[in-house]
Amino acid sequence: MRILFMGTPDFAVASLEALIAAGHDICGVFTQPDRPVGRHQNQFQAPPVKECAQKYDIPVFQPTKLRDGTALEQIRQLVPELIVVAAYGRILPQDILDAPPMGCINVHSSLLPKYRGAAPINWAILNGDRETGVTIMHMAADLDSGDIIAQVRTPIGENETAFELTARLAQLGGTLLRETVEQIQSGTASRTVQNEEEVTLAPMLSKELSPMDFTKPAQALHNQVRGLFPWPAAITEVAGVRCKVFSSCAEAGTGRPGTVLEAGKQGILVACGQGALRILELQPDGKKAMPATAFLQGHPLTVGKAL
Repeated sequence: MRILFMGTPDFAVASLEALIAAGHDICGVFTQPDRPVGRHQNQFQAPPVKECAQKYDIPVFQPTKLRDGTALEQIRQLVPELIVVAAYGRILPQDILDAPPMGCINVHSSLLPKYRGAAPINWAILNGDRETGVTIMHMAADLDSGDIIAQVRTPIGENETAFELTARLAQLGGTLLRETVEQIQSGTASRTVQNEEEVTLAPMLSKELSPMDFTKPAQALHNQVRGLFPWPAAITEVAGVRCKVFSSCAEAGTGRPGTVLEAGKQGILVACGQGALRILELQPDGKKAMPATAFLQGHPLTVGKAL
């Protein structure tokens, strides 16, 4: 099948590679513009999907706008039968959705209608879900609202971070996409209307989610650490130093919330509103990430005192 692919981050690469491996004719790739990086923002980094497309000599398009007619004309010239979208990062206008004869489908990293929006993987972990998955759906004008074609489910590991889960779901999504496109091509793909009563949202992450509140249960804080890794990260002060917390585990323990219960070779155990949180890895401002034991060598803590 002649397919136009739209995607940007690492998550989307597995889907693009799955289509290539299946022998489909990828007529072009749409991705976000290169972004400035470096201290002076004078260097540019290509999106992972662009790098993948260039490896296979696939034409790459990086429009800054989708509603001025330029992108639509490029799509018409490419003559795709189907558009596949995976974490592109832009909402497609109706004229683009209507362009390919077999429509547009999207690879979404949640079990729709749960977690429509920009950060479904993070919010599944933040909310303590034990299961998530990938949905492939027909695209509609409203955000992530189209009919479901296929889904795959997977448990969320007790200590699995958003970074780790993203990598797993990317591979699951690629496999499911390959199967789904075959069904679309053969005319056997199903359509299931989403139940609007079950819709939940997964809005964009922000640094406002970062501060840790030790009056909360330890499990909620552990979910915060996992769900916000690697960005924007859970943040707290340790020995007066602002730190990002990258790794933790929830344990039994009692004490006034925010007080140190242990500080040694096993990390830093902090009393919470319910249970205790063991901090295993952190990153002080201006420093590299390090084990909590290494941090303690220069910043000793007193058991029974506030973190």
